[in-house]
Amino acid sequence: MLVHSCCEWKSALRSQILRIERIPGLHKVRLRLSGQFRSHHLDQVKAEISRGEPIALDLEEVDLVDIEAIRFLNAREDEGISVLHCSPYIQEWMSRERKEEKARTDWR
Repeated sequence: MLVHSCCEWKSALRSQILRIERIPGLHKVRLRLSGQFRSHHLDQVKAEISRGEPIALDLEEVDLVDIEAIRFLNAREDEGISVLHCSPYIQEWMSRERKEEKARTDWR
């Protein structure tokens, strides 16, 4: 029984990993993100973006995000960074968060 719990714990840790792959293109570097994109991954992604080349973020293989990742993605789009291949739930959440942010700033 203890071994089973240990394996479940290791599996849970593995599923929290974000893999970042740099794919050079003609005009932009595409950062392909895979796995879970959460607030504790933001510094890693920021570091990759700050390397200087024009960037596009490819989320085709991202299966889970949190609110901080959604806000981060919206902020990058506002800076002109393309966010590509989002799952429908991520697109919807980004859109909803933009509307809520606009309502919060309009209210002030």
